[in-house]
Amino acid sequence: MLLDFEKPIAELEQKLDDMKQLAVESDANVADAIKVLEQNILKVKKETYTNLTRWQRVQLSRHQNRPYTLDYIHEMCDNFVELHGDRNIADDKAMVGGFGDVNGQTVMFIGQQKGRNTKQRQYRNFGMANPEGYRKALRLMRLAEKFDKPIVTLIDTPGAFPGIEAEERGQAEAIARNIKEMFTLKVPVICIVIGEGASGGALGIAVGDKVMMLENTWYSVISPENCSTILWRSWDYKEQAAEALKLTADDMKGFKLIDEIIPEPLGGAHANPKSTYETVKQVILKEIKALQKLSTEELVNRRIEKFSGMGEVQE
Repeated sequence: MLLDFEKPIAELEQKLDDMKQLAVESDANVADAIKVLEQNILKVKKETYTNLTRWQRVQLSRHQNRPYTLDYIHEMCDNFVELHGDRNIADDKAMVGGFGDVNGQTVMFIGQQKGRNTKQRQYRNFGMANPEGYRKALRLMRLAEKFDKPIVTLIDTPGAFPGIEAEERGQAEAIARNIKEMFTLKVPVICIVIGEGASGGALGIAVGDKVMMLENTWYSVISPENCSTILWRSWDYKEQAAEALKLTADDMKGFKLIDEIIPEPLGGAHANPKSTYETVKQVILKEIKALQKLSTEELVNRRIEKFSGMGEVQE
């Protein structure tokens, strides 16, 4: 399924395919025409993807072919052992985690996992974790701390599950506890928004020494659609809401709420997943190496100072 702003590019690429097929079938000399069309496609792509609106970046973050947490983990790790359950209620399939080896470095990976078809989405609860998901995440963080292994969280959620049963089991308390406990973890913590970063559902695994976002992701207290519904009683104003929320990676970097923006291939992470995996992998290894030079006390103090300094107070 193509996004609206991708359709002109897709039409040009279809013409390119037809032209190449013509060259094969008829031995026609269209090499020059093919070269001109390829240059035109590249130009249109650059113009399109460097001038995206905030709403268009939200759409890209939700692209059906965009890599999910387990895609990154399996592609970056030589070995990965998934760990299950919160040792209290259940194993939340919307939150995944476990130890993986990245170039010989053992890392605890934790993140929300979505599904690509109806069955998978139901199984993963659309990437919306219940309280047991956040409690599982905290259990795995403490396990990583016990064995002195760095933690990497991959954030991609439309929000924590809002059902009444989740509230009955302590959704707010579980997220709040994670936020509190992550401040004092004695190992490096790296948080990366790889898709949607909505509300407390994202923040529940997003307190780290380094917080980063992929180029075409968003991070906000609320989604544009829900913001539009609250303010205008309709989803029709989601584009205006996205602009007002200032939720893109560039916005977050400008507000000093994140440390770094990780570039994506032209066209988004789904356009060249292998390149995206390699970029994220190298960023993780670089940051782990830098953070491991700090003492435990420095890690904790810097993390607390980092988040305490966010925001502005006006009297």
